[in-house]
Amino acid sequence: MQLGAVIPQAEIGTDAESLRAYLQAVQDLGYDFVVTSDHVLGADPAGHPGWSRPQIHTSVVHEPFVLFGFIAGAAPKLGVLPSVVIMPQRQTALVAKQAAEVDLLTGGKLRLGLGIGWNTVEFEALNENFKNRGRRFEEQVTVMRKLWTEPSTSFNGEYHTVTSAGISPLPIQRPIPIWVGASSEAAVKRACRIADGYLPLRPLDGGWDATMEKVDGWLKEAGRDRSSFGIEGRLDAGQGTADDWRQTAELWQRLGASHMSVGTGGAGLKSVDAHVERLRAAKAVFA
Repeated sequence: MQLGAVIPQAEIGTDAESLRAYLQAVQDLGYDFVVTSDHVLGADPAGHPGWSRPQIHTSVVHEPFVLFGFIAGAAPKLGVLPSVVIMPQRQTALVAKQAAEVDLLTGGKLRLGLGIGWNTVEFEALNENFKNRGRRFEEQVTVMRKLWTEPSTSFNGEYHTVTSAGISPLPIQRPIPIWVGASSEAAVKRACRIADGYLPLRPLDGGWDATMEKVDGWLKEAGRDRSSFGIEGRLDAGQGTADDWRQTAELWQRLGASHMSVGTGGAGLKSVDAHVERLRAAKAVFA
């Protein structure tokens, strides 16, 4: 099982030196990868009566592809995972180009986590259609895989047209693995059908065992199985005790997770050193 750290963006400072110190410490601890999120814009609740989401205009969210370029230089042993890039609010060919560059700079250690999003305010500002995002998402995945594997490609779909064009340089991984973040049944089914891995955001009805039974069934329907499909569990080391963390780790090991990401946010830790020490303690449960 590969082990990653979720970057506590709001709690370690936004300056380059704090980020560098955190990333290098994570690398020195022997973690395999780091995880970050994606929001281009946050809504100001004052202008959106009834807004109930925790992500607002003052929430700290680094732009993932720019951050990944920084990570490649600061901590080159680390892989990177966005969990998740909101794909339907971004231009497909541009994301393919950005991802290819990140994959090259990290030595082929990018997993591209994608989702369809929920924030209508972002879609409006980025001039993208919120209502058809699920349908566009699947075509986006097809287009990106062609761009990553063919020096010159053509595509004529419902939402995309590419005419004898390509990106250069191509990525190291051809194609880059796509992991889908999902919480609804429809999204998990989509992940099982078209993705290389599944980032579970919450269990479906019946809990995690029932969810993984459904995943196995949907993979079988798609002519696939777990051997070609990754699953990433998440351990919240910002809460609970070492015994709680160990139980969570054992749960995901039993469920067959290939990766585990460890979060340290939400515990009131206000320094790089404090987060690193919590990551050190959490890693010990996997020893």
